[in-house]
Amino acid sequence: MTRLGFVTGLRAEAKILKTSAKRAHQAVPATMCAGADAGRAQDGAARLIAEGAEAIVSFGLCGGLDPALRPGTLILAESVADQDGRHLDADPALRPHVLSQLQAAGVRPIGGTMLGSDRAVASAAEKTRLHHAMGAAAVDMESHGVARAAAKTGVPFLVLRAVADPAARDLPHAALVATGADGGLRHRAIMGALLSHPWEIAAMLRLGAEARRAFGALESAAGIFFTGE
Repeated sequence: MTRLGFVTGLRAEAKILKTSAKRAHQAVPATMCAGADAGRAQDGAARLIAEGAEAIVSFGLCGGLDPALRPGTLILAESVADQDGRHLDADPALRPHVLSQLQAAGVRPIGGTMLGSDRAVASAAEKTRLHHAMGAAAVDMESHGVARAAAKTGVPFLVLRAVADPAARDLPHAALVATGADGGLRHRAIMGALLSHPWEIAAMLRLGAEARRAFGALESAAGIFFTGE
């Protein structure tokens, strides 16, 4: 397979790739964590390309915009849009190849558009508005940075993301402060947010369960990048 570089938002997502590579007795892939920031994602993707990556994959969790999508739904996006309405298409050769590999492994991702946002889309009302306005299936905070870096260098890109929070759900405040710039969890910030918003503890626990389903979907898919085909 083409030499890939991966951009994630979270260190936990990068760990899935590392574990999958080791399980397949392959080298750990070139990966950077952008910490939910499109600028860092773009810079990181550009660095991976400069270091020899022949294609870039945006890999990790996302938020559902389409109300039909449930936590754990895997999306192999056909395009990435930003909130200014600009679209960049995933590579028309690499995407079908990865799709066929996933299907052969028993994984059935959907297609559609991934919306890139420079800020967290936290409310169900805003998710609904963006779904109708942009026609996007889901939203994340890194893929548009990856797509821009790929477009500038002429390198193919893919987006493989799993839905964590569904469209009908508001994100609790603790989730909005949870991710550090290095992609790690800010445990003190999470605890502080829950202490000041204790009524959101149940929502945070539910989000954790939904995120675990999304991580499970990513784990089921990640192995196809390390088959050597």
